[in-house]
Amino acid sequence: MMGTPLTVVDLIERAEKYFPKKEVISRTHTRTECLTYEQIGKRTRSLSSALASLGVKKGDRVGTLAWNHHRHLEVYFAAPSMGAVLHTINIRLSAEHLIYIINHAEDKVLLIDADLLPLVESVKDQLNTVETFIVMSDEKAVPESSIEGLLSYEQIVADGDETYQFARDIEEEDAAGMCYTSATTGKPKGVVYSHRGIVLHSTALSMADTAAISESDSVMPVVPMFHVNAWGMPFVATMLGATQVLPGPRMTPQIIAEMMDKYDVTISAGVPTIWLGLLQELNKGTYDTSSLRAILCGGSAAPKFMIKAFESDFNIPFMHAYGMTETTPLVTLARLKSYQVDLPEEERLEIRSRQGQVVPGLEIKVVKDNGEEVEADGEEMGELLVRGPWIADEYYKDDRTKDAFKDGWLYTGDVVTIDEEGSIKIVDRMGDLIKSGGEWISSVDLENALMAHPAVFEAAVVSVPDPKWQERPVGCVVFKEGKEASEDELKTFLASQFAKWWVPDQVLFMDELPKTSVGKFLKRDLREKIKEQLL
Repeated sequence: MMGTPLTVVDLIERAEKYFPKKEVISRTHTRTECLTYEQIGKRTRSLSSALASLGVKKGDRVGTLAWNHHRHLEVYFAAPSMGAVLHTINIRLSAEHLIYIINHAEDKVLLIDADLLPLVESVKDQLNTVETFIVMSDEKAVPESSIEGLLSYEQIVADGDETYQFARDIEEEDAAGMCYTSATTGKPKGVVYSHRGIVLHSTALSMADTAAISESDSVMPVVPMFHVNAWGMPFVATMLGATQVLPGPRMTPQIIAEMMDKYDVTISAGVPTIWLGLLQELNKGTYDTSSLRAILCGGSAAPKFMIKAFESDFNIPFMHAYGMTETTPLVTLARLKSYQVDLPEEERLEIRSRQGQVVPGLEIKVVKDNGEEVEADGEEMGELLVRGPWIADEYYKDDRTKDAFKDGWLYTGDVVTIDEEGSIKIVDRMGDLIKSGGEWISSVDLENALMAHPAVFEAAVVSVPDPKWQERPVGCVVFKEGKEASEDELKTFLASQFAKWWVPDQVLFMDELPKTSVGKFLKRDLREKIKEQLL
């Protein structure tokens, strides 16, 4: 067979050549713009030529601090298509972590959304490798800034060469992008994505038995483009010539619902907290979401009640998936097999609320502490291990590689069960499992059960030390607007579903729950908050 390399260049050039009339709909800070792939291609080439004139060479890191819009999409392809490395930076990280990852990645250029300039201005003197700062806005004029020599994105694109030829000396194992973990503990860890990995991951997302993304879709990534490449959605949508709907800066559930309605979105992706907010908005408004064929949910476990509400109340199919920064990210996806579609509704819901089966191209196994594989009975718990062509094999310049990558496998740190059908279910993160009286309690199962209560908007469960039982669960609840319930009522609600010793000793009521930069519950901070309330 021919040894032709798989590269990101192929994806953008395919869109230019075969889908020049298809559109990218982009909500910016001041307006909504519609650009064709022909226009996107020309602007991307202009940006590549501008970066080259600024001294960016093969292997140099090009950092972005930006929302989901067409300019960010252009950088997604301009940097790797000239041999540089796209580094999407999480805008919600602390100043300390921003400084760390920009210096650790050795970014040479930073492209920054105008409203995010203050973030960079506050740390610019501590950035050791950045030579050029470029502001992304709807104007060619450069805003006032303490950053000397700040360049305008629109001006350098206008001055660039729209016929610039992308690099032809790229090897498929060359770095195309990088992203850092959201750092729930310690410093963020860097993951580098190869051209080959991104192309194969894009192909996997297009399979009929995964997300089945195709040219006919209108794809709306709600998951940020700075979080695991928006789960690969911009890459696969561009490869296939699908319409892209990019919801832009500081999106709200109302903005998401309005854009889904107006632009006939067919598939969208985001974390459960996003979909909980959208569910509330759909219940308040009158939106036409009939175009949606799937909502893709990952990042943490989606509660059954939410899956059921989207499908029963709004006829929106809900698709549960699992992945992480280290896996590009798709690993598993929950779909009914052909012989399961006629099962009773509750059985179907149980299957689809799991994280599902490994997608073609990857391998998984679930192991106990001694390295032996668990029984595939849906009961015995173990750590999930993953390997495959879009799975990282190390962290970027980080000693923690030895803890996570062993014997050709990624040790995910997620505790799961696996059933006889090969479907996994996340029980917890290894550090979040609660051991009470020598038995394990899943915080995830308790959280999902609490969020099924009609008064509860969000719920998190964490452990607290206990002199008798070692650890005991404590529930933390945020109520829906205008709703409430007593602690005893919530405990009784749980007692009908779980063994008595699973039921939290206390349920605390809060105005909001601390979250990570990507919308997951930040249990480390929650434990500290609980200690203060219990003292």
